[in-house]
Amino acid sequence: MTTVTSPSLSNVAIIGAGITGLACANRLVEHGVAVTVFDKARGPGGRMSTKRLDQAQLDLGAQAFTARDPAFRDAVADWLASGLVARWPIVSYQASPNGWQLHHDSRPRYTGAPRMSAITRHLAARFQAHPQTALQLATLIEALHRSPKGWQLQDAQGRGYGPFDHVVLTTPPPQALPLVAPWETTLAEACQAREQRSCWAAWAVLDGPLPTPPGSQSDWQMARIEHPALRLVSRNQTKPGREHQPESLSLMAHLDWSETHLEDDPQAVAESLWAAFTTLFPADTPLPLRVTSSAHRWRYAQPSTADDQLYLYSDSGLAMCGDSFTASRVESAWVSGTQSAQALIDRSVHNRASSSHSNK
Repeated sequence: MTTVTSPSLSNVAIIGAGITGLACANRLVEHGVAVTVFDKARGPGGRMSTKRLDQAQLDLGAQAFTARDPAFRDAVADWLASGLVARWPIVSYQASPNGWQLHHDSRPRYTGAPRMSAITRHLAARFQAHPQTALQLATLIEALHRSPKGWQLQDAQGRGYGPFDHVVLTTPPPQALPLVAPWETTLAEACQAREQRSCWAAWAVLDGPLPTPPGSQSDWQMARIEHPALRLVSRNQTKPGREHQPESLSLMAHLDWSETHLEDDPQAVAESLWAAFTTLFPADTPLPLRVTSSAHRWRYAQPSTADDQLYLYSDSGLAMCGDSFTASRVESAWVSGTQSAQALIDRSVHNRASSSHSNK
């Protein structure tokens, strides 16, 4: 990697409006940095986005999260006080075709209220409340160009944005690779080294409540499944703020099964995961009919192995962060984005102090 004079920290572009990018943006604007966040989707959220149907709202990425890191625990406490999150699940099971058992876990878990995307929408609104900020949605960044004035971003329609003195990429490594490869060998090699796993997520909205599985409670909220295809089921109508909606399930597939069926039709995936779910009930159990169902493919859901680096940055002003560097958890994503921003802030302060000292 070529060593150059580190750029100033005054105008930063962030690619990706998931929780990593939004956490990074919030920390930067708190220190007076102008920030523009870009995302190819029509709304913020990434894997914390919520699918909104006429009948129900369904989380198809993160279902719940823990808080271990002290700074993240403080953030969650603020979200709790604001009504953005709530404790969930309270009633959780381990389930297989052989039976259901209560899953006891002393670690509190939380979900967004009334949907997971409430958190990222709050973070997006919070950073946009600062001057000199922007959230540029429905904008796919396809190339970076470097000029004497800084980094220029080019979208899929050929439009340009910039200049920026730093660019922070929070997208999965396979998507970041073509952007950094022409400029930073070390960052490109890091992208190539971080293999990503894929995951299918299906949903089903039912025309009535589910029967109580043998040996369980009728108010069960989430179940970890022992099945070759299906690994997790959550009942969206049991999440805080969604009690009015009908029985609505999120069905998360195992990674190995997902990758075997990566190119399958979404409706075929939904049928397979629903069939797996029905094996958790006795064969003669009448189940509600599905009003609607399909599936969403997360091509880059999580890293194949965890890494102890929360972020990477270069002297040229490019940086990468996200939960694709560590465990695929909401907490990991927030911590990675926050610490990446803080590293850039600390580095800028150090550079200014060094420059001031050398000029004396």
